[in-house]
Amino acid sequence: AMAAEGPRSLFALSAAAVSRSMGALERDVWALPGHLLRGLLPLLTVFRLERAEGAARRAGLSTQPIWRKLWDDVMKTRPPNSENITCWRKKFLETFFSNVLHGVLDVSSDWRLNDHHFSPLLHSSPHVSQLTLCNMLQGAVELTAEHNQKVLENLASSLRILKFQHLLSSDQSIRRSLVLLLHRLIHHGSVSQVSMYSWPVPDTVLLVLILSMSAGFWRSGNALAYHSSPCGLCREEDKAQSQESAQEQAERGCYNQREWSDGENQKGSPKALEEADEEVSGYGADARLNSVLSGPRSPPLRNQACEEASSKVPCDHTSIQGGSSPRCVSDQLSHHPLLRKTRRRLKAAVGKKRRCLRRSRGPYTDPEDLYDFVFTVAREHNSGLLDKNSTTEGENAENWASSSPGSPCTGHAGCKKRGGSAGIFSLKAAHRFRSVSTLELFSIPLTGETCRTLSNLLSSWVSLENLVLSYNGLGANIFCILSGLRALSRHSDCHLHVVRVSDVFSHMPCMELVRCILSAFPQLHTLSVSFDLKNQLEGNRPEGNPSCSEVEIPESCLEQLEIRFPREPLHAAFLLPVLKASKSLQQLSLDSATLPSSQELGLLLEVLKECNPNLKKLSFHDVNLAEHQKEVLLLLQHPVLQEITFSFCRLFESSTTDFLSEVINTMKRNSSLKSLKLPGNRLGNHRLVALADIFSEDSSSALCQLDVSSNCIKPDGLLEFTKKLEGHIQQRGGQIQFTHLRLFQNWLDQDAETAQEALRRLKAVCSVVNDSWDSSQAFADYISVM
Repeated sequence: AMAAEGPRSLFALSAAAVSRSMGALERDVWALPGHLLRGLLPLLTVFRLERAEGAARRAGLSTQPIWRKLWDDVMKTRPPNSENITCWRKKFLETFFSNVLHGVLDVSSDWRLNDHHFSPLLHSSPHVSQLTLCNMLQGAVELTAEHNQKVLENLASSLRILKFQHLLSSDQSIRRSLVLLLHRLIHHGSVSQVSMYSWPVPDTVLLVLILSMSAGFWRSGNALAYHSSPCGLCREEDKAQSQESAQEQAERGCYNQREWSDGENQKGSPKALEEADEEVSGYGADARLNSVLSGPRSPPLRNQACEEASSKVPCDHTSIQGGSSPRCVSDQLSHHPLLRKTRRRLKAAVGKKRRCLRRSRGPYTDPEDLYDFVFTVAREHNSGLLDKNSTTEGENAENWASSSPGSPCTGHAGCKKRGGSAGIFSLKAAHRFRSVSTLELFSIPLTGETCRTLSNLLSSWVSLENLVLSYNGLGANIFCILSGLRALSRHSDCHLHVVRVSDVFSHMPCMELVRCILSAFPQLHTLSVSFDLKNQLEGNRPEGNPSCSEVEIPESCLEQLEIRFPREPLHAAFLLPVLKASKSLQQLSLDSATLPSSQELGLLLEVLKECNPNLKKLSFHDVNLAEHQKEVLLLLQHPVLQEITFSFCRLFESSTTDFLSEVINTMKRNSSLKSLKLPGNRLGNHRLVALADIFSEDSSSALCQLDVSSNCIKPDGLLEFTKKLEGHIQQRGGQIQFTHLRLFQNWLDQDAETAQEALRRLKAVCSVVNDSWDSSQAFADYISVM
């Protein structure tokens, strides 16, 4: 035995010595045979282990078990959805990066994390595809520090999702760091999704700053100083753009004159543009950053590329009173002599728009606060910014509920004409950079001013593919958001495919909102509208205007429709046109609706069968179907549906034994239905046992998944169901398609021994998903839904 221990101890000592000298031996170690490399890999630091990935792969070894053990030893938590993690190396290094960045992990706490040859942030940054910044944005300050320049470059290539959570108010220096971070990661990076969570009292300036830069708007990149140098990527783009412009002008044999802020006229040659760049570069770092964040009062150079970008940016399309908006006066203002004079004279033009001007003339620029810029975004007028083929605002600014005369959209607070001051610098003077394709706002209250800003940004955000607005307290401001979406829909290159809107109170009927969005965006693939309660102020408002049904909805590409009604009646007259126009619909979910009559549900089922041949999933949640047994049976006979959900629908509240038998017989004849979900329908023991007959010998059912969660099922009933199911399987020679059973929140803790036996026997037949639920609260839950 001692002889057997010797070689292992000798190898361990040798491996430990090699691991300490990896700096000199690394290349030789990677050439070791697989059986030696296998024993050495667990002794490496995370940095050397990451570099060993190629050598391990060539030797036929996997490092996944080592990374998983590192996670357990260092993170000491079980990650959510751990069964879906395919690469523990990426998972570990991504979390390692975040924890080190936010100071919650001390690398000296474990020898495997501490190697003076490597920088933790730099080495792990290429593996970071998702990053969360929180609180005071300390992470943004750290990432934009000069010593982390290479880290930021790595993130620009690897990062796809940027999240903000629990943010607090920040000072100007932190906002400077955030500007640099967003500019590098979004405008010159690969971030495609920006998500913000849980910000009960948002700092409006900071919020609008994030929204604006996510939409691709900011002032000239040459002004974005980074450690005493303007953004190199912007300079390269500007030079290429200037050269191309100069070449085009040379071919025409003339140059356009450029207008300087001090009234001096110079030619718009590349040399002149470079001189302007040099003047910007001549600032100190603080002056440049302050100029970026606060903005010049004196107009910078006009720039053709900027004008082209801003020509796609709607101005204040949200001002829809009377169906028209004020005329854009940027051209007049840019030539007005008052704008070339003193600071006092400049203030007189506050709130008005400027020609798309690009750079400051020099160090005499008088900076203005960032607050003015972010709110000017909301005050841009709409004229001159629509496509040439578009109609005028007076013609195309019909109300979202244009079919409903007197809709709040014609005079709600969120769309009224605004006054007050605003910064001179605005979207008209902003450069258009790369923007993200997904924007998510969760639990962030949006004021009227912020909604107007977001509306303006949305109106030209053609790269946006996914928009999620969840619990933002929109109220009447929903019409302002809809106005921005309406303007966006006019762009032929609009990419919006997913819209999800949810809130506590609804300010307009759900179906009216659905129809409004779909009529403007027939190309949507997913639309989700969800409200908890009806607005108390709208209590006497009719659920829908009869004329709403007269609006023609174009044929859409909609594949998934989810509607959560705030206890509104489900009027078929409003829903059916949507379904008829959605020939590609695959999933439909109706939640918390009340059914006025069986006739309404019957019409719905008839249209689904005739007009939605591709429908695969249908879900009803918290919809009382106790008196609609005939329609339930018709649904279970649907020849195309593969998944049906009746969640808390009181199916068996007033049913008879005959109804249960009809359900079972219908299921036995249905060979297309794969999944049946019946949570919260008071099945009890006897109905569960009866459901086992779906799998009898004479059944042609193809059912694979059954969900009977929250159904007051006790251990003895589950055991009897199991025995009956085993009997049917034996009769069928072991041939059965049933694979998954869900049992959440049932009374299985009342007899642990019987429950364990039932679960053990069930798991030999199918996959069982259950939980350890305290049924002592079950009676209260049961009474609450009676």
